[in-house]
Order: sequence, then C-alpha cells, then structure tokens
Amino acid sequence: MHVDPSIFKAYDIRGVVGASIDEVFAEHLGRAFGSEALDAGERAVAVGRDGRLSGPGLAAALIRGLASTGLDVVDLGAVTTPMLYYVAATRGAHGCSSGIQVTGSHNPKDYNGFKMVLAGKAIYGEAIQALRLRIETQHYTRAPGRSAAMDIGAEYLARIAGDCKLSRKMKIVVDSGNGIPGASAPAILRALGCEVIELFSEVDGDFPNHHPDPSKPENLADLIRTVKSSGAELGLAFDGDGDRLGVVTVDGHIIYPDRQLMLYATDILKRRPGGTVIFDVKCSQRLAPAIRAAGGVPLMWKTGHSLIKAKMRELDSPISGEMSGHIFFGERWYGFDDATYTAARLLEILSRSKNPSRVLDALPTSHSTPELNVACAEGEPKRVVQQLLETAKFPGAREVITIDGLRVEYDDGFGLIRSSNTTPVLVLRFEGHTPEALKRIEAEVMAALLAVKPDARVAAAAH
Repeated sequence: MHVDPSIFKAYDIRGVVGASIDEVFAEHLGRAFGSEALDAGERAVAVGRDGRLSGPGLAAALIRGLASTGLDVVDLGAVTTPMLYYVAATRGAHGCSSGIQVTGSHNPKDYNGFKMVLAGKAIYGEAIQALRLRIETQHYTRAPGRSAAMDIGAEYLARIAGDCKLSRKMKIVVDSGNGIPGASAPAILRALGCEVIELFSEVDGDFPNHHPDPSKPENLADLIRTVKSSGAELGLAFDGDGDRLGVVTVDGHIIYPDRQLMLYATDILKRRPGGTVIFDVKCSQRLAPAIRAAGGVPLMWKTGHSLIKAKMRELDSPISGEMSGHIFFGERWYGFDDATYTAARLLEILSRSKNPSRVLDALPTSHSTPELNVACAEGEPKRVVQQLLETAKFPGAREVITIDGLRVEYDDGFGLIRSSNTTPVLVLRFEGHTPEALKRIEAEVMAALLAVKPDARVAAAAH
C-alpha cells in the first residue's frame, strides 16, 4: 500500500484529512499498530479521539483495523489525549497499556493525526517508521477481535480531585478554545472547589472563536479580557487535545511554561530533595539556577515530549517540562503530559497564597523572543546545523551546548538554533537578561547563521 511518508513525524502521525490521511489509512494503521502490539505481548488497545470533525470516522476505521488483528479494543469515545494516556498508565494489569489518540493537536482544523502509546511508552522515531514499513508491506496479524465502549470520565475526575487539594476556593476563568478539554476540564476544576467562568467550552471542530493553541499570545486575548473584567484570580487556557496549558495573571501577564516549571519544581523538591528536573533546550537560562536553589538537579535535554518522557523514566524525575507547554509530573502522577492535572497542581500551590498573581509575577524572568522559524528545503535544517557546529565561532560566549542543535550560552542570555523534528525549519530562540543583551546575542548568533545560510529569513513560528 502506498502512503505519504511525510505524515510519519518524529512523535506522531499527522496530515491533512482527505489528502494524506483518510479512513482507509486509519484502518491500515490499526492493523499495523495492532500487529506491533501483539508482538509486544499486549492483549488490548484503547482508542480515543478529540473534537475534530473528522475524528469519528477515523476512530471507527482505526478500531476496525485494530480489532482485525485479534485484539480487544477499548473505545473511549471523545476524550482528551491525557485521558487516553491515563487509561494506558492505569490499565496495565488488565492487559491494556497501549493506546491511540486520534487528534490533530494544535494543527489547523483540516488536519488530524494519531498519538500512540505502546506497552506503556509513547512511541517515536524509528518505532513510527516501523509502522510505515508494516503498512507499505501489509505485514499484518489477522484474527477475530472485538471492541467495547468505556466511559473513563468519572474515574479520571475522581483521581485528580482525590489527589489535588486546594487551601481555599479560587475564582478562575477557563478557555477551552472549543477543543475537547471543554467537555471535562471545567467540571474537574469545579470538583476541586473552584468557581469557574467558562469560555468556549462547547466542543466544535471548526474552532469558531480562536485556534486552541495557548502558546500563541493572540489566542489568549479573550481569556485576558475576561480575567480582567470578571474579578477572577487567574486565567487558564487549554490546547485542542488537552496536553498543554496556558496561564495568565490578573494583569494579563502570560506565564510561560519554563517559568511555570520553576513553581512546580520548587514545590515538589521540598518533598523530593535532590530530584532531577529535566527541561528542553528552548527553556529560560533562569530555570537551572531556580532548580538548584530549590535543592534539585537541573538537566537540559532535547526538545520533544517523547524524548523527555523517556529520560524521565531513566532518571526517575519527579517533574519535567518543555517550553512548548508539555509538563510531566512524576510525583503523584504517571509521568505523562496532562494540562488538566497540571492546572490542578498549579491551583493547589497558588491557593496557599492570597495573591496568586504576585506569586507568578515574582518568578525569575528575562527578555526573550518567541520561538522563531527559518523556512528551509527538506533535509536542509540538519545540514545547516552541522555546518554551524563545524565552522561557527562565538567569541563572546562561555559555552556552546550541542545536545540538540546549538545553544550558545552567554553570561547574560542565550541564542538557540536547532533543526525541527517535525517540519523543514530551523527553530530559533533568543534570551537576554536585559533588552540590550537580547539584541546583542540575537545579532551575534544571526550573523553566524547568515554566514552559512545567506538567504535565512526569520518568521514567528506557526504551530
């Protein structure tokens, strides 16, 4: 069977519905994944889907394919991606530690895709390419299987509400952006004891109000306005499939994930002193000192939620995260990224203070650019990064970290150039302790890039 190789990304499968992904493909993916799951000793696979319009058809085809391999298929219906992860994390004793979520995540509405967990681990890289090979050769196990529906909502709510305890009632605004978290997150936050003002909770795959991507400031405008006008203490925003969280203060300040991580780490390291906190190369230079000050061991690592999760398991990390908004709690949770659970932990910490926004605003910060992209030809980003590694000189820098591209460290900030794992772009980010430092660092690192790629044009990242 011919498939479009470009849909097999580093961490998931993703493409435009009707062009590179359709129900025929979804059924073949089910057959391929089911065969891999059986080879891994699995007996059951869970399937969930987000609120996209193409979700029901793709999920039904996927379930048909999985069942055709002889597996038991657990149909969770419309749930967040973390709810699918929760089932895979808690049902291992019942032979169901694998699952597939049909989700387009934060991509435009005509996209959809598949995030996969096999035998309790998020699959990525070569494991995803192995699925492609199976589909192309149609190397499938065939046996009669079955499927049955399961409603996980009440159990999932009880698990979070039983774990996170607020010191007092809080008034918050929750913007679900018409994504699937709107169906579950507001009720869970009310169960914690919050007064919740809801924005765009109705699940609508056309996303009529704004795109559900809280990493983009323009998507937080409604939330900021409502927090200010309602007298709420805090604003929370979810992405389309519920694994990333946006946070805004009463003054409309956006608290980006690397600063959120400082707060979570400081809290958790009181109970887990000496724990390793993992973060990706895009995070603030202020983060590592904050982790050390809280009694933890900071570890910078490669960008990618699957890569961070794997490193967490290796080092038994109690809390880790990345700049894109994936936060992973190992302490009291299962090590997967879950924006609803992250929101509950945030509220637990902030409820101890009379002024949560002051706590958030006091977290160390710097002057930084958003994530920037340089469009490239297919295969070019890795070549450019390699050229920079071999030839670039940064006379003012104290070191160049090369675990994922080049992170050029200065005493007063950093510059980053790395190859995206998912699209043919270079990813850039710059930070300075002062506006002047930011400007200087950006100029020096951009000069090195232009020396090897004279046609480089920088644009704000389009997620």
